[in-house]
Amino acid sequence: MIMRILQLGKFYPIRGGVEKVMYDLTLGLSEKEIYCDMLCASTEDHVAEPIRLNNYGQVIVLNTKVKMAATMIAPDMVSTLRRIKHRYDIIHIHHPDPMATLALFLSGYKGKVVLHWHSDILKQKALLKLYSPLQSWLIRRADIIVGTTPVYVDDSPFLQYVKHKIDYIPIGTLPVQSAEEKVAQIRDKYPNKCLIFSLGRLVEYKGYEYLIRSALFLDDNYHIVIGGKGPLEAELKDLIVELKVEDKVTLLGYVSDAEVGDYFQAADIFCLSSILKTEAFAIVQIEAMSCGKPVVCSFIPGSGVSWVNRHGFSGLVVDQKNPQSLAEAFHEIYTDKTLFEQLKWGSRNRYENHFTRDKMVQKCMDIYARTFVQQKGKTVQPQKINSL
Repeated sequence: MIMRILQLGKFYPIRGGVEKVMYDLTLGLSEKEIYCDMLCASTEDHVAEPIRLNNYGQVIVLNTKVKMAATMIAPDMVSTLRRIKHRYDIIHIHHPDPMATLALFLSGYKGKVVLHWHSDILKQKALLKLYSPLQSWLIRRADIIVGTTPVYVDDSPFLQYVKHKIDYIPIGTLPVQSAEEKVAQIRDKYPNKCLIFSLGRLVEYKGYEYLIRSALFLDDNYHIVIGGKGPLEAELKDLIVELKVEDKVTLLGYVSDAEVGDYFQAADIFCLSSILKTEAFAIVQIEAMSCGKPVVCSFIPGSGVSWVNRHGFSGLVVDQKNPQSLAEAFHEIYTDKTLFEQLKWGSRNRYENHFTRDKMVQKCMDIYARTFVQQKGKTVQPQKINSL
């Protein structure tokens, strides 16, 4: 069965979670000799030449003319999609991305559409009002809608009337790699400490204020390190000084891709302190799980975060915006050696069983096969594959 797929949406270079999923699907599918391309807008100056991944896949990057309300306006996406649409049996569009949706709407594409619903539009209220009619069209147009967790798509107010065509594809990643010598160097900086690692942009929804405040409830056996940059960096540094927890909390600033794996591996516990539904899945959780690290996260109503981190199996889930609860979870995991080992095993086990890149690609192939069979009017059954 030969299928040709186009991943449509978001940006290049790969910075955020949505575009990482797009890229990993394109690469993973094409490595399995399924024709799959990725069409996206650039966030930086980029030579307008396709990036060839292998004989079965490429990334087509288009120049962005304007950035408005966190949306890349790339008019060439419309003309390009109109020109190449006939090549593809299925367009897999990744939401939210108004530019990609507009391009699909104007392209006149008549084939099958898979809508990947990564998250609702929550912050950009003005954009949502403008985009709402197009979003409603996309929901109707999609032959199948997939979320990253069953929790998120079930709770989304925009998808309540289309549950008959909803499925989900958990995000998957390759295992995080680390260098033993560099891991040892990190551990040497924090000798005899329970090292708690967190990683992400320093923005409000990540809840770093509460993670920093949790240090007030921890003794000198613990140290929190937070990797990432963002608009709240100065404010969070001031908070650390104000609370007098400089000896327990370190803001690392930007952590390169080459260093990230070393911090994951050096840590005893990974913490996701996010507080808003903007955090729909959190790829960093499964990256930590790939290293067998217990995860502590906050419960966010409607988000899939606490579905990814299974309470009592891969880590602990605590009340949001509650520094003391975070600290108590760190203490419980670190001082109960039996629990610590159980969660380490459960974390790695959950990653292997549900969140590898291969499992994400396989589930996607299953959905494509069903969609493709329906499109071609065939009666053959798609190959049975493992899924959640």
